[in-house]
Amino acid sequence: MNNLIVKVCGMRDGENIRQVVELGVDWIGMIFWDKSPRNVTMIPTNAGIIPDRANGQWSKVNGQCKRVGVFVDEMAQNIVTRVFNYKLDIIQLHGHESPTLIRNLRLTLDPDIRPGIKIIKAISVETIDDIATYKDYSDCVDYFLFDTKCKTVGGSGEQFDWSILDAYDGELPFLLSGGIGPDDAERVRAFHHPKCIGIDLNSRFETEPGIKDVDALRRFLSQLSH
Repeated sequence: MNNLIVKVCGMRDGENIRQVVELGVDWIGMIFWDKSPRNVTMIPTNAGIIPDRANGQWSKVNGQCKRVGVFVDEMAQNIVTRVFNYKLDIIQLHGHESPTLIRNLRLTLDPDIRPGIKIIKAISVETIDDIATYKDYSDCVDYFLFDTKCKTVGGSGEQFDWSILDAYDGELPFLLSGGIGPDDAERVRAFHHPKCIGIDLNSRFETEPGIKDVDALRRFLSQLSH
């Protein structure tokens, strides 16, 4: 897939997760935020089974696909609990988390609870000045994720001007996010930054919040790899 990590976020239905994993994506993201329509703790009326430790659906994500938990200004203890219950490989912090909280979170988890766990800090971007926010987190996270600044917290389906990422001169790798859709494979392939290692897909591949269009993803991934 063009050597890019492909993360599909906002997932919560066990069968849908299985189908998406079979496409060969690299990371699956689950959102733990009660204000999101994709919150995994909300039981959808017609979306099937929520992946959780009790029913084993989440075990369908094999070892080749990393499990990402997305949190927004959550208490550290609640994050730790989710990491343990869902066997998360990566934490994505999408709020205004402080570097101190992030350092303490890592110390709590690694190595006692989840050895080697990785942490992503999402940065909302609208103008070139927003890029500089990364400097506050360079010494406490493993990756950045640049997303579109919007009234909600991600999942808006809106894109930002990717060219302003030329201003990112940090050392940590990042994922490109923000409204990437089924018709954007060529645009993604044309985007180049030495630190860009992957893309984040979410709302524009959905049939409803939390349920991904597997056929649309399959076509996109095929176009991305050619």
